[in-house]
Amino acid sequence: MSRLPKYAAGRPPAPVEGLTSYKLSSNENPLAPLPAVTEAIVHESAINRYPDAVATRLRDALGAFLDVPADDIVTGGGSLGALNQILAAFAGQREDGTEDEVVYAWRSFEAYPISVGLAGAKSVQVPVLPDGRHDLDAMLAAVTDRTRVILLCTPNNPTGPALRRDETERFIRAVRSDVLIVIDEAYQEFVRDPEAVDGIAMYRKYPNVAVLRTFSKAHGLANLRVGYSVSHPEVTQYLRIAAVPFAVSTIAESAAIASLESFADVVGRVQTLVDERDRVTAGLRELGWDVPDAQGNFVWLSLGEATPDFAQRAAAQALSVRAFGTEGVRVSIGEPEANTRFLDLCRVFTRVPQSS
Repeated sequence: MSRLPKYAAGRPPAPVEGLTSYKLSSNENPLAPLPAVTEAIVHESAINRYPDAVATRLRDALGAFLDVPADDIVTGGGSLGALNQILAAFAGQREDGTEDEVVYAWRSFEAYPISVGLAGAKSVQVPVLPDGRHDLDAMLAAVTDRTRVILLCTPNNPTGPALRRDETERFIRAVRSDVLIVIDEAYQEFVRDPEAVDGIAMYRKYPNVAVLRTFSKAHGLANLRVGYSVSHPEVTQYLRIAAVPFAVSTIAESAAIASLESFADVVGRVQTLVDERDRVTAGLRELGWDVPDAQGNFVWLSLGEATPDFAQRAAAQALSVRAFGTEGVRVSIGEPEANTRFLDLCRVFTRVPQSS
């Protein structure tokens, strides 16, 4: 257990006199939940009772929303909870003591190596390309007879690019059919690349594809922990065994349903964040920064050894950002004032070369 990396949550900003503090370190939606969501929460009073263990109402609502069988949906405590259920069911130690392998790009979602290790499996990390994209050819070459699960994070957190439809489908076809390919789409609603892959479309075509999605980001329900996987019956039959009972509370379930029912409003709010993301990305490039394609609600600065210095400079401006060692900084898209202050910092920061 001591060998597992520790998850480092984004820190809140330290107060700075004369400045409003902004948290840009956790990829949270800076907008409050929709009024319909707040109303749904207010009317939930039976908190002395356990929730529906399989979140039937939410799965029915999601089934109608996605046009998939409700039985193909398994809920979890955020998309991370849903991922942990997948790994618990499909990757671990074999009877002879050897470890199954889980292949994924790196750097990618920080929780992946922790979750894989907790499942008893072995991480096989494949470096991303210099532009922050998955190196799918190298990932395919890393697949062995011990590979049981492949994780595809799109858009990739923290670097930002989304996988393309054609390259992803070629990859899926090249992988053995007994390997489960998990398309992690936590930021799917923010994607605007017309060539980006749609995980649900891949699930419809390939029985060994599972999709992860969440209400934490676009829907702004991070505190309520509502996520889910979509996969075929030959997968879900095991996920239901591995699922954590009562992971989604009745309050969270009602909030998620209310948000789905007001999805047009969710889309409008997401677009305001996409517009801000595009403003930030364009501003960085105008300043000479070489930033990867940003398809989530964050941008990535490949800063190398200058990473800690940048994070400290941001903190001095009452901005918390997410620094990854000496690799780079991920900055969430926040309130317009926060984004402008971030650009102002980038305008004066002395940078090292931006190559990975």
